[in-house]
Amino acid sequence: MKLVTALLLLLALAIATTAQPAVVKAARAHRQTHEHEIINEFRRLLAIPNVASDLPNIRRNAELISQMLAARGIQPQLLEVPNVPPVVYGEIKTPGATRTLIFYVHYDGQPVEPAKWVGGDPFAPTLRSASLEAGGKDIPFPTKGQPFNPEWRLYARATGDDKAPIIALVTALDALKANQITLTSNIKFFFEGEEEAGSPHLEQIVAKYPEQVKGDVWLICDGPVHQNRQQQIYFGARGVTTLELTVYGPRRELHSGHYGNWAPNPAMLLARLLASMKDEDGRVLIENYYDGIEPLSPTEQRALAEAADNDEDLKRESQIGFTEGKGKKLKETLMLPSLNIRGLSSGSTGATARNVIPSTATAALDIRLVKGIDYKTAVARVLAHIRKQGWHIVETEPDEATRLKYPKVIKAIIPRAGDGYNAARTSMDLPSSRQIIAAIEAARGTTVKMPTLGGSVPLYIFTDILKLPAIGIPIANHDNNQHSANENIRLQNLWDGIETMASLLTMK
Repeated sequence: MKLVTALLLLLALAIATTAQPAVVKAARAHRQTHEHEIINEFRRLLAIPNVASDLPNIRRNAELISQMLAARGIQPQLLEVPNVPPVVYGEIKTPGATRTLIFYVHYDGQPVEPAKWVGGDPFAPTLRSASLEAGGKDIPFPTKGQPFNPEWRLYARATGDDKAPIIALVTALDALKANQITLTSNIKFFFEGEEEAGSPHLEQIVAKYPEQVKGDVWLICDGPVHQNRQQQIYFGARGVTTLELTVYGPRRELHSGHYGNWAPNPAMLLARLLASMKDEDGRVLIENYYDGIEPLSPTEQRALAEAADNDEDLKRESQIGFTEGKGKKLKETLMLPSLNIRGLSSGSTGATARNVIPSTATAALDIRLVKGIDYKTAVARVLAHIRKQGWHIVETEPDEATRLKYPKVIKAIIPRAGDGYNAARTSMDLPSSRQIIAAIEAARGTTVKMPTLGGSVPLYIFTDILKLPAIGIPIANHDNNQHSANENIRLQNLWDGIETMASLLTMK
């Protein structure tokens, strides 16, 4: 029986392989022959620090990406406004093509805390035998002729978010050229350098370069595949903004024995305020917080219902004994706005803890929005809730008179115009949406189609300002430690990504 089962599995694999488009086979064969060159090019790109505020190194990233495009016969152009990370742009005009695809990727990454990275250097690409959580060990990069194990992980900032699609795209171009496979669309590449900072100048760049952003559909190559490793296609993304709150106690730290039970503790005050914002099931208690949500269409509702559910596996992976949402699945909760505490600070802990009443306590919040709720409205709702709890809000450091006049003073760093953006969503029923689904499923098989990605990408610029559809085609593994220390890419995800990009470049 075991032999029969094994033979059936081999037969199924052979049939699936035979059914794959020629472009997928060509991309795979090219990658298998050139894995060392691909990884070496990736390592050079990953070695350059890429925090958006570090303009000299951001420039180095842009220069190297420009060289990578030029090496493929594409004339690079930097789309710029003063003192801002440039967009690296390039285009390929295909004779006879009637459609223009614009591939969006960002090459900047989240800020880093080197001490939290195993090895201490986020920009020293390191190969490991598995994920660190699974006991992965450092291994040397194989020499020419030695194979790469597809389950190995490459560790460095921006491996998964979001430099991998750049490598996947240029490698796909190499594979198509080597196999004399013709592109079917005009192609534009739009590589942003400020996404992780909130894309505050992207709207200006788009307005300054109207010809470069003309096309038929934006393909957003950012984010992870589904947690079950199926290819994911997303048709929207949540908006995002931030809010920082600082509560004040005594003007200087006080001895907790001499002044405890008398001087107000700002950490305790802030904890109570934050606890008033959500219940134990994670529902936001702020008045009107969920008002205005734009409902999903029947097609989107059906896609969400059909999307894979692996919540129990994720609970084990994350080692959490319960989830918020009163039993809702992860995929359902992503369709709602969220309120998250992304950081807390007051006093000290561990070896530096002292017996004091701290003088301040600070919380950094992020707010994720869904279609129908404006980010400025969401912030206003949070501030209104704070006032209802008896707090006097200031936007600058409070002076002595203010601190003495009001029992509860809180400073709010409120987002200004451009310090956030709204959610956006593209219809799954558009002809371009159906074409992209067909192209991806021909290459990758059954896909997970999500109306909205859990994370945030500035899709509104493409959908609401340029009035073009924007569809997400991510390639990174879901457990890539995105935005955290020890970010990584599973090599098989990179290999699959090359085939995915080749399919899009040649889709019917």
